[in-house]
Amino acid sequence: MKTVTIKLKKVPTLYLECESVTPDKFAGKSLEAIAALPCSEGKSNYKLGDWFEISGSAGATAEETKIDVYGPGTSKCKYFGAWMSAGEVVVNGTADMFTGSWMTGGKLHVKGDVRSFSGLQMKGGEMLVDGRAWNYLGAAYRGDWRGMQGGLIRIKGDAGSDLGTFMNGGTIIVEGNVDIHIGTHAEGGTIIVKGKAHRRVGGQMVKGEIYVFQGCDVMMPGFRKIEEREIEVDGEKQVFNVFIGDLGERHSKSKGEVVYGHLYTLKE
Repeated sequence: MKTVTIKLKKVPTLYLECESVTPDKFAGKSLEAIAALPCSEGKSNYKLGDWFEISGSAGATAEETKIDVYGPGTSKCKYFGAWMSAGEVVVNGTADMFTGSWMTGGKLHVKGDVRSFSGLQMKGGEMLVDGRAWNYLGAAYRGDWRGMQGGLIRIKGDAGSDLGTFMNGGTIIVEGNVDIHIGTHAEGGTIIVKGKAHRRVGGQMVKGEIYVFQGCDVMMPGFRKIEEREIEVDGEKQVFNVFIGDLGERHSKSKGEVVYGHLYTLKE
């Protein structure tokens, strides 16, 4: 795999939109061609070379291309790795909104935090975040009803509210705590929270699985406990309280059996 290193020359005054920073766009291009790719700040259009020092070389394909991003001000850059289908992107700092959104493949590693709407409607690939995630991680775009559909997101810190809204596939793992409205309208997929959830977990979900290891501050009234069961989650076997819900919603049937969403909390 060949690596292209890009380093911000200065901190943007507004927010820099970096849709071009993906292995798909860099693959097969010379450094001059990469520097000519578009980006924008507000209503002003620029080339990547106007904002980044660019070195290294790109692979012939996206699969053979890695991008290393450096520099103060990466927290004011949006869309790193958005729509990427293969290859690897490493952001050595915090990244702003829409990081890794609409990904279909490849690996994205952010060594700081990711801001709101990251991993939006993701379909494949892996996103690893060493810090925390803000709101709407892996959710649907506003006005849409399709959230994350595939792939894996792992957050080593905490995450904000509205995680996995309208999720119907893939896995989100948060190793810290989460805020409110987790898995709202979920129709599939798996959410694992190793810390605590504040409240309103699984509201209006009809399918899928949500694990909250340290429980919810307030359990939604539409969930009913059905059993206790030992389950292996993220490589660890533990005994969970198993709830079904949201009972206030209409649920489909499969082979004559009603299909519910499942919420799991660790048995104390």
